[in-house]
Amino acid sequence: MDLTRREFLAATGAGVGAAAVRLRSARAFEDPTLRRTIEAALDTAKKRGASYADVRVVRLRHERITAREDHLTEAAQTESYGLGVRALKGGAWGFAATAMVIEEEARRVAELAVSIAATHAKLRREPVTLAPAPAVRDVWQTPLSKNPFKIALAEKVDLLLHVNAEALKVPGAKYVRSWSHAIGEWKIFASTDGSWIEQSITRLGPGYEVTAVDAKSGEFEKREHDLPPMQAGWEHVTGSSFATDARRVAEEAVEKLRAPSVEPGRRDLILAPNNLWLTIHESVGHPTELDRALGYEANFAGTSFATIDKLHKYIYASKIVTLYADKTTPGGLATCAYDDDGVATQRWDLVDAGRFVGYQTTREQAAWIGEKASRGCSYGEGFAAFPFQRMPNVSLAPGRKDLDANDLIAATQDGIYIVGRGSWSIDQQRYNFQFSGQMFYEVKRGKIRRALRDVAYQSSSPEFWRSCDLIGGPKSFELHGSLYDGKGEPPQSNPVSHGCPPARFKKVNILNISRRKRPA
Repeated sequence: MDLTRREFLAATGAGVGAAAVRLRSARAFEDPTLRRTIEAALDTAKKRGASYADVRVVRLRHERITAREDHLTEAAQTESYGLGVRALKGGAWGFAATAMVIEEEARRVAELAVSIAATHAKLRREPVTLAPAPAVRDVWQTPLSKNPFKIALAEKVDLLLHVNAEALKVPGAKYVRSWSHAIGEWKIFASTDGSWIEQSITRLGPGYEVTAVDAKSGEFEKREHDLPPMQAGWEHVTGSSFATDARRVAEEAVEKLRAPSVEPGRRDLILAPNNLWLTIHESVGHPTELDRALGYEANFAGTSFATIDKLHKYIYASKIVTLYADKTTPGGLATCAYDDDGVATQRWDLVDAGRFVGYQTTREQAAWIGEKASRGCSYGEGFAAFPFQRMPNVSLAPGRKDLDANDLIAATQDGIYIVGRGSWSIDQQRYNFQFSGQMFYEVKRGKIRRALRDVAYQSSSPEFWRSCDLIGGPKSFELHGSLYDGKGEPPQSNPVSHGCPPARFKKVNILNISRRKRPA
């Protein structure tokens, strides 16, 4: 359900740069059949003894288009639609869902959710306590000009095949894989607290990867385009250099293939935003999830070294580093107006001037660390998924001086500059890690000397962030991220962005990760 052009223009007015479009009229709530269905679920839950209940009606659409060289390999759309009821009785949760959004089914799953909660209450040691949240009636939508689901398939395929053809014109470029992923998420949240919230979120993730091959040795290197996924419309692609970058990306793949292998050792490290975002995600985003810190989340990706005894005491980073969570960031993949607890989203610090000061929480979790209100981090993937704590957009605040990557390079005597996301690995406490990248450049006496290959950097989360001594300014801040961040069991996926300027880290351990055999 999308806003009409008239509604969009009326809502945005002169403020088209706002993070969201907000309307006070809730059109979906005025659908009498849907409203009766939601009310049937809430009324049934209350009659069955639930102290609290909420309903989420969710339509989730996925479109995936992929191409290899001169042909299309996939063009698929999937859609799910249904209703989920979450009920609290006896201090425990129950949850049930159905793909039939009708009154009879709504009553049935509400009864089932309350019954499950009653059973859980007999087993739970500590009762669930929800932080207060005001009742809200609101509508919110991603601001966009071109809905990607309404762009002709032929136009998208032509773009991907054009990119592939341009990249293959570069000598040495052998293979190209290109793609366009779109996610449309429309949902209504309603609760016994009195909230009725409608949100429509559109996310887009285009990209391509070029493989260069040495015909004699059989060695190969890959280079992926750096356009980030974004909460936006198709204009995110057409307004970028996505199509015109194809030859450059292919040339860089060839350049990396011909580059010398890195010499391992400790070097200063300059990370571009399109590389640093993933390190933020793994070494700050996941460790500051409260359920990980308390050991409630361990089966999927581990727990956290940032335990609650460290809160407000632990030196996580150098004094110039402030890392913050923000579910209101314009374009952010995790951005929305309200979470799946019906809590208004916000911005807050996780690390303030180097000190560890905050966690990500939900209504249920806030009291665990003595906070009176949720940080708005509840999310469930689809109608049949139980909402739980998921990562907001987590970002590195820019420095005060207006510096960019060139300034950081000019200030570095001996270092390596890394561009783009590569492979990564991190331990079960989100502590020791290893990251790579797409392109690597040797820096000597303030200048880029040559390209390198086979580069990875290794550190621990606190050692790495404590070594940060130079951060780019606001103009060099970029937003990157992933459409698919996994957590939970059964696993759920959550889109999330991370913003940052380029930053420098002193004397980081550089590894050589060459696949080639070395002389005996």
